[in-house]
Amino acid sequence: MSRRIPGAPAVRHLAGARIRGVAVLGSTGSIGTTALRVLERQRASFRVDALTAYGNALLLEDQAGRFSPAYVGLVQNGGTYPAEWQVGPECLVTAATLPSVDIVVNAVVGAAGLDATLAALRAGKRVALANKETLVTAGELVTAAATSGGGEIVPVDSEHSAILQCLGRRPASDIRRLILTASGGPFRGWSRDQLERATVADALRHPTWSMGRKITVDSATLANKALEVIEAHYLFGVPYDRIEVVVHPQSVVHSFVEFIDGNVLAQVGMPTMELPVLYALTHPERLPDDGVPPFDPVTASPLTFERVRVDDFPALALGMAAGRAGGAAPAIFNAANEQAVALFLEGLMTFAGIARAIESALGSLAGLPAGDRQALKAADTAARAHVRQRAGGAVGASAIQGGAGC
Repeated sequence: MSRRIPGAPAVRHLAGARIRGVAVLGSTGSIGTTALRVLERQRASFRVDALTAYGNALLLEDQAGRFSPAYVGLVQNGGTYPAEWQVGPECLVTAATLPSVDIVVNAVVGAAGLDATLAALRAGKRVALANKETLVTAGELVTAAATSGGGEIVPVDSEHSAILQCLGRRPASDIRRLILTASGGPFRGWSRDQLERATVADALRHPTWSMGRKITVDSATLANKALEVIEAHYLFGVPYDRIEVVVHPQSVVHSFVEFIDGNVLAQVGMPTMELPVLYALTHPERLPDDGVPPFDPVTASPLTFERVRVDDFPALALGMAAGRAGGAAPAIFNAANEQAVALFLEGLMTFAGIARAIESALGSLAGLPAGDRQALKAADTAARAHVRQRAGGAVGASAIQGGAGC
């Protein structure tokens, strides 16, 4: 089994090979800026051909000045910007399909990243995927696009990058279990009563990772881990009953792979996204990089593991159940979560209310069709509307719809 969604052959030899063009979608967000730090150190092997951002025109202009890409796009008018930039959501697809681009780093936040992923795969590109919602909302469509167009997905999430590296070229039939690690977020030791009173500031105080606001809240609810379980199912072809989650507060072991003979491999590294970003660019080869300090097992110790408190963090079980249900359920889970997180960040929903809103959307919208892109968009829209209505209609189309924060 391929370790990524099948398609074009992977890069085999970077040393002495031609410089590869890269598009970074969501370049002003957490993963986007991380990718550009890596690319800046690897100019001998990669060239930044396209940059897009959601609305941060000031930072995007600075990035364009440093990397001189042939194409720059802004999803939403972010104020003053150069006349040659393309403005509007279509810039994502345009950047992802430029003939000079070999690799698309999709760091867009939320379901807005899906169309660009589909377009890149149909155009035969490698997609270095940090936008997990792509596979969660439309795994079957993404798989079909990769097969028909000859593209490939290589994951950027640290957990999936870890699995990819542990598996090597072993077939799926060799896998007994995948075990993804979760930091437990800022609320690992909080009681259920404390969680009811958790504030936005509390939720954004992640103990080990520096990430964007939306994904940091997702880490606090464990919704992010549910998204990663669904993503792992599609990336590695492993049934849900053989994918587990364990809490690992130090965030040093990123995933385990248990094989049918009982042997277990784990990928270990300090909690920095620079490592999986670089590997997604070079897989299956490796390039030397001195941007991350050498690993020190003594400093990283002790390493501890705990079971997930599923009753106190119900978003994880809700997302995994949605993955098992299939159809439109994963898209409903994702959209309801995005909308609920937006309301929480605006102070219009409690932290514990996020999971309750997701559960309500899944229960009310069960059975919606999911046969094509339009059906999935309809399910996405319905889930967002359901959560807004449940919250009292306090907002209209709120933030994090279509890529806010990227």
